[in-house]
Amino acid sequence: MEDWKEFTGKTVDEALTEALLSFQTTSEKMEYEVIEKESKGLLGMFSKPAKIRAKLKFSIDGVAKNFLDKVFKAMGIDATAEVAYDKESENVEINIVGDDMGVLIGKRGQTLDSLQYLTSLVINKNNEGYLKVKLDTENYRERRKETLENLAKNIASKVKRTHKPVSLEPMNPYERRIIHSALQNDKYVETHSEGEEPFRKVVISLKKGVTLHNNSNRFGNKDYNKKGYNKDSKKDFHKKYGANTKDYSTDYKKDYAAYLEAKAAAKAVETKE
Repeated sequence: MEDWKEFTGKTVDEALTEALLSFQTTSEKMEYEVIEKESKGLLGMFSKPAKIRAKLKFSIDGVAKNFLDKVFKAMGIDATAEVAYDKESENVEINIVGDDMGVLIGKRGQTLDSLQYLTSLVINKNNEGYLKVKLDTENYRERRKETLENLAKNIASKVKRTHKPVSLEPMNPYERRIIHSALQNDKYVETHSEGEEPFRKVVISLKKGVTLHNNSNRFGNKDYNKKGYNKDSKKDFHKKYGANTKDYSTDYKKDYAAYLEAKAAAKAVETKE
């Protein structure tokens, strides 16, 4: 929440206008106190300006937007935050809208996760209860969830064929839960996490006592342990989609490419209509 700031003007109204412009808000979202009213000197020839102090009222959307606007400005990103606060469920959902949000998502969503964490700290700093904050852009969370669920099922199939456990790449707690959930009803494999944060990872293995007979050594049409899994090289991906691929995982690159292509196709249809 904003601290008090002082503003001056020839009159109190002018000082209020300065405050509203500074906070980029409306009067109902700001509170103020008059420190000194304007005054006129002898024969009205000399005047003393008015002075007020003002700050934004505490509101979830106001606090979130104010914080994120500063972050976007510091990062040189042209984006806006859409905030939806559900008081009953105590959830705050924030969707960031802008062009080329890949830089805001980061490698495996790490930048997005960090921004979500910081936003949660800011929102809950002056709030009596605790609000759960979900921050997303370009529907990345759902797309990443689908990618991880597909990965979990493919790796589970490999474990069933090879009878050997497979360790996945380190993931945050939220993504590990997606893997566990995707395979919790599988009759033949089980999952567990091992290692310490931030390198903790999920291991998929056969359940004890399970015996499978399958001589196939093929993992569908793809092998997640071989090079060349991604058809587009980093250079090709960068040229085609304009992304700085050194910060993106293979899963994210494929996912983001599909999203951009679908987005372009939808736009083309709208143009024809």
